[in-house]
Amino acid sequence: MDNIIEIKDVSFRYSSEEESGDYVIKNLSLTIEKGSFTAVLGHNGSGKSTLAKLINGLIKPESGSVEVLGMSTSDEDKETEIRRNVGLVFQNPDNQLVATIVEEDVAFGPENLGMPPEEIRRRVDDALKRVDMYDYRSHAPHKLSGGQKQRVAIAGIIAMEPQCIVLDEPTAMLDPKGRDEVMDAIISLNKNSGITIVLITHFMDEAVRAGRVVVMDNGGIIMDDTPRKVFSNVSELKSIGLDVPQATELAFRMNGMGYEMPRDILTKEEFIKAFMEKYA
Repeated sequence: MDNIIEIKDVSFRYSSEEESGDYVIKNLSLTIEKGSFTAVLGHNGSGKSTLAKLINGLIKPESGSVEVLGMSTSDEDKETEIRRNVGLVFQNPDNQLVATIVEEDVAFGPENLGMPPEEIRRRVDDALKRVDMYDYRSHAPHKLSGGQKQRVAIAGIIAMEPQCIVLDEPTAMLDPKGRDEVMDAIISLNKNSGITIVLITHFMDEAVRAGRVVVMDNGGIIMDDTPRKVFSNVSELKSIGLDVPQATELAFRMNGMGYEMPRDILTKEEFIKAFMEKYA
């Protein structure tokens, strides 16, 4: 599978003056394959959000390189093409909604690209259907729930027809119902539309649904594997201030109490099955 994103030995700090800023990203290298679903974890200050902005080209590396589809994010002539191919969704959907009607908001990106009205109409309808918000196309965004607003924000990115969407803690401000709505939309975009997903999250049960988990700490990557393998390192994750899925935590504690449980359990269904097979 080809890579859509290639990050090579990147370092970044928000102040370029040597004496006034520590590096937020340090000598980081990472590749993201086309069509993959990668979750990025890390405590506050680990560099997750900075990584998202580097991928999208909102900020440029101080050293090293970030390439999207072979285009360097440091090449100003490629900025528009890079941001068309890599959409960025932020934590607060209110910061991304710009119009008073849902369909007008979703049309904002394609209109800025100068597309003909019939193509804009097609893209808007398609994007809203893909996040299950088509029936709300005539609604006012400010009257929607948090989960619905975030899905409209995602639709606005989809209307640009990107190959990759980077989501920076998109469910952090939502209730459980809203989080489920947004996660279902994200997973559908990956599985059914082949869109590459990079999900930055602090919800471990969301990361479980990815195909790959990258764990950041102190501006670098300390783990990079499948969810099952990453979350089996309970003690290591706790040592850097991260949690693990609830079922994984319970299995870990039971092992500490003398019960023999698999250390790579991820879901409550897996926990119940393993416990029943061993102790029922």
